[in-house]
Amino acid sequence: MATALAQTPLHDWHASHGGRMVDFAGWSMPVQYTSIVAEHSATRNAASLFDISHMGRLRFDGPGAPGFLDSVVTRRVTDQQPGQIRYALVTNADGGILDDVLVYHLQDAGGGSYWLMVVNASNRAKIVDFLQPQLPLAFDVDMSDVTHDWAMIAVQGPRALELAQPLVELPLDTLKYYHGAETRIAGHGGIVSRTGYTGEDGCEIIVGARAVAGVWQSLVDAGAMAAGLGARDTLRLEAGMPLYGHELSEAIDPFQAGLDFAVNLKDRTFTGHDALVRLKQQTGRPQRVGLVVTGKRVPREGFPILSAGNVVGSVTSGTFSPTLEQSIAMGYVAPEFAAVGTELAIDVRGRAESAHVVPLPFYRRTTKGTRT
Repeated sequence: MATALAQTPLHDWHASHGGRMVDFAGWSMPVQYTSIVAEHSATRNAASLFDISHMGRLRFDGPGAPGFLDSVVTRRVTDQQPGQIRYALVTNADGGILDDVLVYHLQDAGGGSYWLMVVNASNRAKIVDFLQPQLPLAFDVDMSDVTHDWAMIAVQGPRALELAQPLVELPLDTLKYYHGAETRIAGHGGIVSRTGYTGEDGCEIIVGARAVAGVWQSLVDAGAMAAGLGARDTLRLEAGMPLYGHELSEAIDPFQAGLDFAVNLKDRTFTGHDALVRLKQQTGRPQRVGLVVTGKRVPREGFPILSAGNVVGSVTSGTFSPTLEQSIAMGYVAPEFAAVGTELAIDVRGRAESAHVVPLPFYRRTTKGTRT
């Protein structure tokens, strides 16, 4: 018997407003409403709205929380101040990537401190299974999975903060990139963060599952376009952001993926630390690169990357970029072919299409935020 797909609190809204629903990591999610290009363009030029309630949300309480998290992620968190959010990785003992996550350090209304880890939907069960056996060994920390109790939406684009501000008590223009805070959202308690997965400015909002429908509808009424997974994928690819299951996996380590900034090895230890110390010194592994294709044929995951007719790597993600109006891809190639400007080709269904290595990201907005 087929297992029923999980539904976000906004499922009925999606289904009744033209969302084409698909199975994504065991969740029924909208891949698009009108067209991927229209939703993509709305994000780049105005504002769009994504339901990301399928992402896992794990809460950590207790004075031992920062030390526990510091022992399981690649990024140092013990010096993370309230309000700061850090991109990090969870690795296995061999240094392979179990997931890429966001770690939030937050304060509640009474001044108490707690932590959140936002994980990929496809990896939530895996990460919970990874963390639970380690909790009894930690001092004074409790973990709770609040994925189904809370909802999460992303407002992204040049007008995102303008449209979200009337609903959010906290002045959004005072919130730094990769920072977040508890605040009132449409009269409800919630969390707002200056984060996103599109390459645009914007914010992500966490509220109770029963409150999110009103928040969502208010943002649609204000002019944000509902967007699905299809546009989310083309946007993140233009922004050069890796996706788990494509650019990231347990067979890939952070240094191959170009995520050195998210690994702090000095004066600390965590699962995979010793393996990563060794891997950092090894230079022969395939490296993640960005590729621009000369023609308009679209490379897809698994297509071979060629040099002089020989396979030197493979594509992990590819699309026709609506913003750049050209075909782009990310993939892994042998290190001697990873330098910017290297001329290569991609085997697109039996025909070699010229391509060359370019710096990532493919697209960068004019006003740039930075991860902290």
